[in-house]
Amino acid sequence: MDAAPYQSPISPGRSWYEDSVPDRPRYPALDGSLEADVAVVGGGFTGLSAALHLAERGARVCVLEAARFGDGASGRNGGQLGTGHRLWPEELEAAFGLERARALFALAEDAKSHLMDLMATHAIEADYRPGQISLAHRRRFHEPFRRHADMMRERFGYTSIRFLEAEDTFERTGSRTYRASLLDTGTGHIHPMKLLVGTARAAARAGALLFEGTPARRIGRRDGRVEIETARGTVRADRLLLATNAHGGRLERRNAAHVMPIRSFIAATAPLAEPHRVLPGDEAADDSRFVVRYFRKSADHRLLFGGREAYGSSTGDIAGAIRRQIADVYPHLADVAITHAWGGSVAVTTTRMPYVDTPEPGITAIGGYSGHGVMLSHFSGRLYAERVLGNRDRLAELESLRVPAFPGGDRLRAPLLFLAMTWFALRDRL
Repeated sequence: MDAAPYQSPISPGRSWYEDSVPDRPRYPALDGSLEADVAVVGGGFTGLSAALHLAERGARVCVLEAARFGDGASGRNGGQLGTGHRLWPEELEAAFGLERARALFALAEDAKSHLMDLMATHAIEADYRPGQISLAHRRRFHEPFRRHADMMRERFGYTSIRFLEAEDTFERTGSRTYRASLLDTGTGHIHPMKLLVGTARAAARAGALLFEGTPARRIGRRDGRVEIETARGTVRADRLLLATNAHGGRLERRNAAHVMPIRSFIAATAPLAEPHRVLPGDEAADDSRFVVRYFRKSADHRLLFGGREAYGSSTGDIAGAIRRQIADVYPHLADVAITHAWGGSVAVTTTRMPYVDTPEPGITAIGGYSGHGVMLSHFSGRLYAERVLGNRDRLAELESLRVPAFPGGDRLRAPLLFLAMTWFALRDRL
């Protein structure tokens, strides 16, 4: 298929994650042509996980990354694992019925186990800390939160979540902004760049060929095989995994119609003088806004706070905008020093569920995790490997979701999304 050349979006600001991983390796650019069983375009969690699991089982696999491994969302995100999918299980039940909702929830729980097992097996130290607290920013969310905790226990057998009233919420967060919350002790948060670097190293040790600075310019076919053209060489493979998520441009037009990039921004403060006043239990936090605010502390007691998204072309003052949001939650940090402020692109779908598709025989596209991708993206890479190797095809559970394309085509989808997101952001403030 012919497509417009890949154009890597510029992510403003150097992240604290980059500066806290001094031993981040570099990999060469592809120089020449090669043959592979499986080619992967996109070196984030999905692509590197797929390469690792394929290479461990003897497949010849190569990964082509346009920038550096970790420059995309996998290395720049909020680091929160979460439980389940972006849609709560009761929303999945309303859409698909109880049996299907339970199957999707079980898949997400398997994703948690996969990540814990992988970090242990490959000795990846990613600063894992347990616990996540979801915060109600308006009173109208209190009863839905309470019912959610009950439903998770009674209908989905998940007993690690409980509803907290105002005082318990304050004790867990150190903030009077939120008057109710859900405490989930069955999940946690990580340093995403460390997980990304560790996964890449494990894949390389297993025999996967990893290439940075190698954008895919064109995807075509020759003699029944997939052919990926780059600036300095060509890869021919039996199969291709498109794992570009928010960074694929129009490399494959059907994928581009279903996966929309939006930019999200995070700031890191200097180490807090009184870290016990912020999330004293070291949980990660997220709130009930449509434009979610999410925050947690690093191992060296910085506050990592995200919550500003952009749908137009201007990024504006990232640090200033996030500082104001920090002050909303923690007034005593209104003047805290911010050492890093960065942005990156994440991918959303119309349903906020992952997009898995086979646009042509031998080509699979996976992405659109909608802000819930740390676990699901990594696990989806494994599920793709299972499919290729002829094992059980659990990826079909996600592929059958049939995520619709964004309305408006290539010209109108971004303006329409901008209008919709602006409206929801206004609702958050009212």
